[in-house]
Amino acid sequence: MAEDERGGGSNGTYVEESFQRDTSYVPDRITAGGGPWPVEGGRYRLVVARACPWANRAIIVRRLLGLGSALSMGICGPTHDVRSWTFDLDPGQVDPVLGIPRIQDAYLRRFPSYSRGITVPCIVDLATGGVVTNDFQQMTLDLSTQWTAFHREGAPDLYPEPLRAEMDQVMDLIYREVNNGVYRAGFAGTQESYERAHDELFARLDWLADRLAGQRFLMGDTITEADVRLFTTLVRFDPVYHGHFKCNRQKLTEMPVLWAYARDLFQTPGFGDTIDFDHIKAHYYVVHQDINPTGVVPAGPLLRQWAEPHGRESLGGRPFGDGTPPLPVAAAEAVPAAHNPALGVAH
Repeated sequence: MAEDERGGGSNGTYVEESFQRDTSYVPDRITAGGGPWPVEGGRYRLVVARACPWANRAIIVRRLLGLGSALSMGICGPTHDVRSWTFDLDPGQVDPVLGIPRIQDAYLRRFPSYSRGITVPCIVDLATGGVVTNDFQQMTLDLSTQWTAFHREGAPDLYPEPLRAEMDQVMDLIYREVNNGVYRAGFAGTQESYERAHDELFARLDWLADRLAGQRFLMGDTITEADVRLFTTLVRFDPVYHGHFKCNRQKLTEMPVLWAYARDLFQTPGFGDTIDFDHIKAHYYVVHQDINPTGVVPAGPLLRQWAEPHGRESLGGRPFGDGTPPLPVAAAEAVPAAHNPALGVAH
């Protein structure tokens, strides 16, 4: 995740039995200053899978900024084969806008001999049907900084310029030791590499808990992109990473500060309403056959507890700063209630 389609979905290789993520993405950017890919409303389509944490970032940022009318979204199903994510949720199993059954087709439309991972999220140019970019780290920052002409009124500033230097450092640590750290543990090829990744992961989680003990969000009083990036790993922690990836020193529900922080975000419009726990569990437990060869998907954990009071309001803060919450999610993009039992009871 940005997930690839080589059976295990790991989008990486093993160097001395240690998982190394392939980070060679299509580097093109969609920018407001012109260039080959200018920002234009209605020109592009964001393709995601709700199962994927990296795609989940783009879903959340797009929703918080109110970009739904300017940037349409195609949603792939939770599982895939060795070739590609597929649009098996759509009628006829074909994306209604792109007219293709699998996202691989958009990669090959632009790069006929493309040999790297076929990943989500990606943005596709509707005129050519080809992928513009799958650089998930830059993509969400550009949605914040380049697509401002299409932001909704009251959109939050998710990448405030005065905080960017510190934010970039925090997000880098989160990426290396948490977002990617769970994969390094889960796909470790030796006991030594597993224990190293496991210990680094929990040391960083402890550091994050200390940081959040006295402030509501990672960068202070308001939500930023850093919170989005941490949330998509935390929300998958107990359903997937604790057992499937052996990240089992503690469950999220056993880490009081992070558990309350995660619930605070979950109950914030734009976060929890993007989470499809059924898709998340189906993807990891079915696709990662090297880790879970039976394909059995666990029944737990309990999910309604995501709606329990978090108490983080006592720290003050304004989640959206000078902005406002996003409007309710569009019906066509809503997560089925059965896939997220906490949605109906979250405030």
